[in-house]
Amino acid sequence: MSWNDPNASAEAKKYINPVPSRELILSTITEQGELTHPQLAKVFNITDPDQFDALGNRLKAMVRDGQVNRDGRPYRFRTVTQHDVVRGTVSAHPKGFGFVLLSDMPDLFLHEKQMRWVFNGDIVDAIGTSTDNRGRTEGRIVEVTERRQNHFIGTLAQDEDGYCVELSSPNNHQPITVTDDNVQAVGAKIGSPVKVDVIDWPNQHEFATGKITELLSDDNDRELIIETTLLNYDIPSDFSEATLKQANDYREPSKKDFKGRTDLRDLPLVTIDGEDARDFDDAVFAEKRPGGNYRVLVAIADVSFYVTPNSPLDVDAYERGTSVYFPHRVIPMLPEVLSNGLCSLNPNVDRLCMVADIKVSRAGKVTGYEFYPAVMNSQARLTYNQVNDYFANPKDETIPKSLTDNPAVRKSVDTLHQLYDLLLKKREERHAMEFETVETYIEFNEKGGIAAILPRTRGDAHKLIEECMLLANTCAANFALENELPVLYRNHDKPDNEKSLRIHEYAKNFGISFPEESPTQADYQRIIEATKDRPDAISVHSMLLRSMMQANYAPDNIGHFGLAYDEYSHFTSPIRRYPDLMLHRAIKAKVTNSPQPAMEFSLEGAGTQTSDTERRAEKASRFVESWLKCHYMKDHVGEEFDGVVTTVTSFGLFVTLKDLYIDGLVHISNVGNDFFVYDEKQQQLIGKDKGTLFGLGDSVRVKVAGVNMDLLQIDFDLQEKLQASQMNQTKATPANTAPTKTKPRRSGGKPKSKKDQ
Repeated sequence: MSWNDPNASAEAKKYINPVPSRELILSTITEQGELTHPQLAKVFNITDPDQFDALGNRLKAMVRDGQVNRDGRPYRFRTVTQHDVVRGTVSAHPKGFGFVLLSDMPDLFLHEKQMRWVFNGDIVDAIGTSTDNRGRTEGRIVEVTERRQNHFIGTLAQDEDGYCVELSSPNNHQPITVTDDNVQAVGAKIGSPVKVDVIDWPNQHEFATGKITELLSDDNDRELIIETTLLNYDIPSDFSEATLKQANDYREPSKKDFKGRTDLRDLPLVTIDGEDARDFDDAVFAEKRPGGNYRVLVAIADVSFYVTPNSPLDVDAYERGTSVYFPHRVIPMLPEVLSNGLCSLNPNVDRLCMVADIKVSRAGKVTGYEFYPAVMNSQARLTYNQVNDYFANPKDETIPKSLTDNPAVRKSVDTLHQLYDLLLKKREERHAMEFETVETYIEFNEKGGIAAILPRTRGDAHKLIEECMLLANTCAANFALENELPVLYRNHDKPDNEKSLRIHEYAKNFGISFPEESPTQADYQRIIEATKDRPDAISVHSMLLRSMMQANYAPDNIGHFGLAYDEYSHFTSPIRRYPDLMLHRAIKAKVTNSPQPAMEFSLEGAGTQTSDTERRAEKASRFVESWLKCHYMKDHVGEEFDGVVTTVTSFGLFVTLKDLYIDGLVHISNVGNDFFVYDEKQQQLIGKDKGTLFGLGDSVRVKVAGVNMDLLQIDFDLQEKLQASQMNQTKATPANTAPTKTKPRRSGGKPKSKKDQ
């Protein structure tokens, strides 16, 4: 060797053809700057081909381990600096790998080796190392900067090395070892659900160690999985003592609290909610005005009166960001003494509220509005079903007397229905989207298991309340913009060009034009209208929904694409959404000539926090619902059901069962004995040998083949195709099968889940 390497003897012992050590390579690059592989070989006077290749392999390993970075073509190697380090959140996949989620650049992919010392949700500093064959930037964790969770729920297991607590997804890659003494002390049995605290965190060579702190009951799977999910998603479920004290110190509103408020207690305001609703944060009233115009009042509980800025209540509410809804359980943003009590517009009690008092022309256009604090007394607690029954038959004897026997309430509800017809026409004129989708709810038996999964129906009562809330939200956004208030807007951006191009290709199936980029609401509405009465409408509209961007909160208004509003905010649910509370405070300060509240966070920070907590709540709710459905289907393995194809991919068909509304995968190996080609444009699998065709909306019969609780995946075997959707009436033949860039797939191969793609 002709180079001066302090590790030369160690290298010579390990390798037949030794090359410069990593330390020497690093110091050389640091001294001379960026160098290519050949340039480094020249510096080290390496001419032997084997040594040259060995140097290249070492450079690749150093990139993989995050010791150097490489840029450009040919690769120029440079030392890693602090500028290469990014901070993000670990997102674990049930199969053991994961990602570092980054807000302003593509996520970093983490191999199983990197996941050994992190849990889902940990905050880490990491660097990008290289790009894999799927185009993903691989990452290496430099440091774990914050552990987001110290308590876990899992199942006690034992192997030849001793006891451990096995965690469920998304931390099933990370068992926590516990001692024999600890297991005996708590009386835990193999398979018992337990709560465990981490004592020592894992590293590259050892699992985490912990201590079982509680033996849990497994009598109710629903409650157990909810508790597990709250921990795994870092969702606060207990309020601080200071928060509870602040909430419990409030009393029923009195005359002194009414000072400076408009008295609406004689107005026939009513609440209209679902049968199972426990908190009522909005009340409505409408009346006809001279000339056929309307006045509509949307009264919202004045949460800001109780949740004062920077108080314990406020700190806890900001941390939660939103209420989290699970089947038959809610984790509220505010303590129940407020959310179900003082801030709930219960009937026949005085309540403090903020009012959007809106004037609407007989053409359905907003001609004016004002906001003010008020006191009200709801004259009826009505449900959607009751009001729908009233609209269908006002003389129905089952309708509550609070509606039928109160002329003022009845007149207001009738006027609201008339106003709804006007607002519906305005909605159609601006091309707001109304997708055909199915929302379901789960009914449970006494043991907490699923008894039935049922679709929710949306009648006129539900829709008229929705339109009233939209009115209040848009007026609040307009007021905030005109007065430059420090608030968050509810933004929904237009679809990106890649997604628009997919819809452009798919719309050709209906003979409908759709732009390749920058679509408008009217472009989407054409497809919605053309397909809304088809049997496969839900499948088609679900695909349209997947093309949309996610809505978020931000201090700069960009409008709401889906609702077709140029300006939009959230005003109507301050009990369960923090951005609404912020908007209430800002509007109240303006209309009462008070100083704007000084907060301990920035608007940009609040936008990120409330958007993130909303996503967290949605993911947690979906996880619990998916877990419950998978757990339910474990008892139905081998049974057959009818379903509808809702998604077509290169690796198979996703099918939704008609009576259960549960999704599962028919892997391409179980679709049929044919040579299948995936046509992305047509959203079809086409058999090249026999012309078999499967597409969105096809009715099929499937057998439940298996359930994977770690992946939350249900596998179906296709039994038969019952009926093709209108789109797929004509079967493809080998002669007329369209060419595709996607690799054909024949029966056989390892199944993949949707999450793998």
